[in-house]
Amino acid sequence: MNHNQQAVRIFNKLAQGYQDKFMDVSLYGDTFDFFCEKIEKPNPSVLEIACGPGNITKYLLTKRPDLQVLGIDLAPNMIDLARINNPTATFQVMDGRAIGQLEQQFDAIMCGFFLPYLSMEETLQLIRDAASLLRPSGLLYLSTMEDDYSNSQFKKGSTGDEIFMHFYQAEDLRAMLEENGFEVRVEKRIVSPMPDGEDVVDLVMIGKKQG
Repeated sequence: MNHNQQAVRIFNKLAQGYQDKFMDVSLYGDTFDFFCEKIEKPNPSVLEIACGPGNITKYLLTKRPDLQVLGIDLAPNMIDLARINNPTATFQVMDGRAIGQLEQQFDAIMCGFFLPYLSMEETLQLIRDAASLLRPSGLLYLSTMEDDYSNSQFKKGSTGDEIFMHFYQAEDLRAMLEENGFEVRVEKRIVSPMPDGEDVVDLVMIGKKQG
């Protein structure tokens, strides 16, 4: 079983528990607020990659009910919860690595904590695909856990399930964003308390497509 298949199996199994723990996303509220405020057109189309149970979607729609959200996730149980939590949004089971197959254009892309499950090469491809899918001046929101990429490793959760986690540093993501025509508008670190008592430094970056 590869890392991708393992992640899907775990998140499908733990979907309800994940929802119970992580529906409150207010820790990242100011970055979500910036994202919403800087999408200046009415009724904008937003792609959310790895939407989980729709926790971020719900926050965004509270701030901007006019958002036309398409949320994707590879775990069917997460999609089921997202639909319940956000009846006005559209959701479908889809691998976030495959967004290049989408044919529509978007005004903004939200990608909250998908990068920890992507290799460096997959992250670069995701950013390339996002640049192709976004209209001019479109926004791309990325969040991940900050550490040296060489420290990427299997992590065991409270349920005993192990999943491989990739870490990123700001300079790596900044270089990938700028290489693909994005201007970095937000770079912020947030200390996130974990259930095991260990604090993790989360990194948020928001890029604006130039042109």
